[in-house]
Amino acid sequence: MTSPEPVESRTQNRTQGRSAQTATLAEIAREAGVSAPTVSKVLNGRADVAPATRARVEDLLRAHGYRRRRAEATRSPLIDLVFHELESAWALEVIRGVENVARDAGLSVVLSESAGRLTPGRTWADQVAARRPHGVVLVLSGLDESQRALLTSRAIPFVVMDPAGDPGADVPSIGATNWQGGLAATRHLVELGHRRIGAISGPTQMMCSRARVDGYRAALETAGLPVDPALIANGDFHHEAGYRLGLELLRRPDRPTAVFAGNDLQALGLYEAARELGLRIPEDLSVVGFDDLPVAPLVGPPLTTVRQPLTEMAEAAAKLVLDLGREAGPPAATRVELATSLVVRSSTAAPAGG
Repeated sequence: MTSPEPVESRTQNRTQGRSAQTATLAEIAREAGVSAPTVSKVLNGRADVAPATRARVEDLLRAHGYRRRRAEATRSPLIDLVFHELESAWALEVIRGVENVARDAGLSVVLSESAGRLTPGRTWADQVAARRPHGVVLVLSGLDESQRALLTSRAIPFVVMDPAGDPGADVPSIGATNWQGGLAATRHLVELGHRRIGAISGPTQMMCSRARVDGYRAALETAGLPVDPALIANGDFHHEAGYRLGLELLRRPDRPTAVFAGNDLQALGLYEAARELGLRIPEDLSVVGFDDLPVAPLVGPPLTTVRQPLTEMAEAAAKLVLDLGREAGPPAATRVELATSLVVRSSTAAPAGG
């Protein structure tokens, strides 16, 4: 396999004289104290560049606002799918959605995990630049400024699905109506007659988690019920948190008669806590989850939950990133929220004596 021809040489072969972009590349090479082929290697994600040189060239590329033309970006038949954690049935639903779109487009999916960090490491960004995928879908993650600049300079589009925080006005994202879902879940419990309703939220730094709890609060306030901070526990979206925090809530002398769990995994942990304490669901405790994972209708009793269309969200994110890659110019910011819906099963009922 032959090495790619330097970007500057290709541009010069197509034109008499030098274009503005060629002049910029030559200027970058001079400022960095390297040759034009070295700048080309950095642009093409080649590994045979010293880290200090690569960093210096990348800084200058960002400073000059260099944006690689899409026609020059030979893409690999890949979509990069990045999770902050990759360990649950939730992730499987997302993978299924991205793979559905990738398969139809003749592409493969590369999975990576940022080990719980909400921003992937620098090594990951360099690897993506070298792979040159058709696009990147980040789940509950984001990019720092340098990573965004690196992908933008390589004409690699990216979309954030279910962003942990505000991704920024210029970052395309796919989400769900989390606030409305929390409202619907809690309103359902209020309408059944529950007055002491607890909540086990997800991580407080995640926007989706805060939105669900805000919906919970709004439902209580609208019904004229007090919001008791002692009944709101902050979890991490894992089964163990639902079990541990569930024990704490259910051991209270004034325990809640119903609990809205921030996701299905925590709801299943709450099931375990209730069984350990000899409480029956729904006779002694009503439980509502969030996500509607495939396991939700299979547990005993089947779980009432808020359906978050995970597969559809992932499909929408993958389609959007491919659409962005087909655009001739810089894409406009795109934000999409898919609707959530309450799915009532057998884990909720009127409170005993209610």
